[in-house]
Amino acid sequence: MGDMHYCGSVYSDMEYISLNNQNREPLFEIRELSYNYAGHIIALNRLNFSIFPGEFVALVGANGSGKSTLLKLMDGLYFPAQGEILFYGQNLSEQRFKDRDFVKLFRQRVGMVFQDPDIQLFSATVWDEVIFGPLQMNLSEDEVKSRANEVLGQLNITHLKERPPYLLSGGEKKKVSLACVLSMHPQVLLLDEPTNELDPFSQGKLIDFLLKWSSEGNSLIFSTQDLDLVEEIANRVIVLGNEHNIEADGRPEQFLTDSDFLLRTNLIHEHSHRHKTMMHRHPHTHEHQHI
Repeated sequence: MGDMHYCGSVYSDMEYISLNNQNREPLFEIRELSYNYAGHIIALNRLNFSIFPGEFVALVGANGSGKSTLLKLMDGLYFPAQGEILFYGQNLSEQRFKDRDFVKLFRQRVGMVFQDPDIQLFSATVWDEVIFGPLQMNLSEDEVKSRANEVLGQLNITHLKERPPYLLSGGEKKKVSLACVLSMHPQVLLLDEPTNELDPFSQGKLIDFLLKWSSEGNSLIFSTQDLDLVEEIANRVIVLGNEHNIEADGRPEQFLTDSDFLLRTNLIHEHSHRHKTMMHRHPHTHEHQHI
């Protein structure tokens, strides 16, 4: 097992990752992936990595580094300007998503929860939101109801089932968005800032749920700036840098304690504090919530 090491500007543990995934087919393969907004604003710059089944991967980086864009590309909502994304060997190209059978299978296996839940919610009630996905799968009425009741119970939001989503709090909307995805029984979750707008109690419940979900062999890729969340649930971290490239890729314990690296990649910052007559500085994470 290799130690973490610098390769140019990249803090890498790819030897560890490759050794522990020999003879396993990648879930996602990212090859020379680039994406631009408006044809010239760089969002992602020549990314190369693979994600394997069962991994819990945190995408971290400063605002604007490309985390949300990468998740949308992996969900087939955007398509690369250069390079490619493969899902179990299938190229997630615009042409591939014209195949309805492929789209149906992909949407059943991969679910995404957006940072802003208002983008995702459109039905008259929470119940209608949660049953929408299963209804598209040609399941029996009993199975649709069973799945909906199951996820509402798992996320402790059964009492919201008759409420219109627009009357919910931000945290409640986030839970409903997650319930909508989970009702499809996906194998892969893509979560964009999953703890945003959740109170500490709800954050803890979400972490408990995700840890249980991971024990069933599922996979999670999530973006966050909350290093506490990374430490709690991630078994791998990919750091996106200011140049929209991969700054680091490895086990969280290898660099979460490296304050120089975290400061350089804008994952923590320093505040000046005055204690009586003495002034000094401490590093702080960008998130100040603790679960």
